[in-house]
Amino acid sequence: MNRIQMNRILKSENLTALRKLPSASVELIYIDPPFNSGVTQQRTRIRTIRDEAGDRTGFGGLRYRTEKLASAPTFLDQFDDYIAFLRPRLVEAIRILKPQGSLFLHIDPREVHYAKVLLDQLFTTEKHSGRDCFQNEIIWAYDYGARSSKRWPAKHDNILWYTRDPKHYTFNLGATDRIPYMAPTLVGKEKAARGKTPTDVWWHTIVSPTGKEKTGYPTQKPLGILERIVRVHSNPGDTVLDFFAGSGTTGVAAARNNRNYLLIDENPEAIKLMRKRLKDALTNSG
Repeated sequence: MNRIQMNRILKSENLTALRKLPSASVELIYIDPPFNSGVTQQRTRIRTIRDEAGDRTGFGGLRYRTEKLASAPTFLDQFDDYIAFLRPRLVEAIRILKPQGSLFLHIDPREVHYAKVLLDQLFTTEKHSGRDCFQNEIIWAYDYGARSSKRWPAKHDNILWYTRDPKHYTFNLGATDRIPYMAPTLVGKEKAARGKTPTDVWWHTIVSPTGKEKTGYPTQKPLGILERIVRVHSNPGDTVLDFFAGSGTTGVAAARNNRNYLLIDENPEAIKLMRKRLKDALTNSG
């Protein structure tokens, strides 16, 4: 492949596909690989139907019946050597990045330290060290789910941001969404109404289990997180690559913001879901 064929979904093992992509061909890469959690990732989709003989009670005492839909795709999130799994894929990702491109690796606290050491090594060139290419560790903090009584509950993910060049890269802070001040009375009405730009700690809810955004795909990430990355770290017309594409949120964020996308996954159910989401996103965008 001599050049990127844009706005495509590739059904392929990702390392095989990456090795066919040309060097220095995309501006932004976001990946959310399996976290090596050691468990089988699965979500069951349900719907509720009004039924006086139903199994649950809703607002106003109305009764509803629960119907189980087809289970979402599943996978065993476990690796004998997780860093050895990531290394060749990250080598290819860095090769594919354009000189002013950015890589975002979304991972969890158990593996982030090892992944950062790996990326520091892989981004090192004769011109600069990989540590200089490291820009931020973004903490995505949320508050949902069970709470451990034996340790502080884990309610955050880690997102590592690296750039091919430590000084020249895309960062359009003015394009970001703005967030509320924690103490609005201290900054005045005008500033409070405008909000502030985010820091490296992103408070954002997970995908609501009952919201319209929910697809039922395990590990689906919120569109708001991906849109922030796409808007700030790329420009209209740029190409965004995600080779652990899953539910396709990266592609939806790119399409909604006038970027091109290339999504790679080998799961046929993920491919089917991505195609539907991208079709809907393009239709709704007019």
